Amino acid sequence: MNKTRKDIVKRRVLIIGVGGIGSFLVPLIKKVGSYDITIADPDKVESKNISYQNFSVADVGNTKVSALKHLANKTVAFPILTENQIRNYDLVVCCADNLDVRRLIYRQGFQDNAKLKWLDLRAQGRNGALISYLTDPKYSDTFLSGPDGSFSCQGEDFNGTRLTKRLHFTHVAIAGMGAQWMQRWFNEEKVQDKVIINL
Repeated sequence: MNKTRKDIVKRRVLIIGVGGIGSFLVPLIKKVGSYDITIADPDKVESKNISYQNFSVADVGNTKVSALKHLANKTVAFPILTENQIRNYDLVVCCADNLDVRRLIYRQGFQDNAKLKWLDLRAQGRNGALISYLTDPKYSDTFLSGPDGSFSCQGEDFNGTRLTKRLHFTHVAIAGMGAQWMQRWFNEEKVQDKVIINL
């Protein structure tokens, strides 16, 4: 007997960060119809975001979560800083642009010792990565190295203008890879523990 969309059990997913990667990931998984999506991001849409994030000029000045609220079951417009905020989800997906949030996610553990299941999606310039809780923990120091604070998925050369010479789209590829990983993982198919790309 085929299940209808009403019969599908919704998977509870938290997407942390709905900028460069998250703003493209959320519409992809929303279309599937089998996710109960919570999005979290304290940032507002800025004019410099329009060229590479999934927002329009009309969204400038609004919080990113309010601009995407039609795609989510719940929105959180304040920072994710504690373990209590990431509990009770089937999967936590980090698309945030700073290491503090990633450290919180990675502290949840790896492989069989993971307290929760997580996926880390990141991009910077032409580089991108998909890293999951399935990864060998020996790589965690490498994946958490870098400067503290926030950074753009456009890389260091991006100056916020619409100069196409400095514009990258690896973050969109990573969002698609993340959506595919989620579909396979939730369907209990074999998935890669990590993918690193340079386009």
